[in-house]
Amino acid sequence: MPMPRWWGHINKRVFNPRAIAGGKWPVLTHVGRTSGATYRTPLDAYPVDGGYLFVLVYGSRSDWVRNVLAADSARLLVDGREVELAAARLVGESEAFQALSDDVARPPRLLRISEFLRMDVVSG
Repeated sequence: MPMPRWWGHINKRVFNPRAIAGGKWPVLTHVGRTSGATYRTPLDAYPVDGGYLFVLVYGSRSDWVRNVLAADSARLLVDGREVELAAARLVGESEAFQALSDDVARPPRLLRISEFLRMDVVSG
């Protein structure tokens, strides 16, 4: 896993609420796969053809990733508008890098990130 899980727990409790309150980060709203509770997670969201790509800094075992994959949908608040997303799927590094525009910085190799989440915008 690229980043230690303990850091993810700190991030979830300390930094995420501040990032959401600050309103500068895209925020993914998703439903808990067992609790049914609604969660909001600030993330880097990169627009790609027909959807968005998310860099899985903590890997695909993160709660938010597992929630989104189980529900196969989420909402993304980005640039002051809410976008419905569906068709959640894990993609590898080569597919992710092909989808990203050239001006988007790739994750540092040091982090060893090899998984990405791609979702499509729901039309209409």
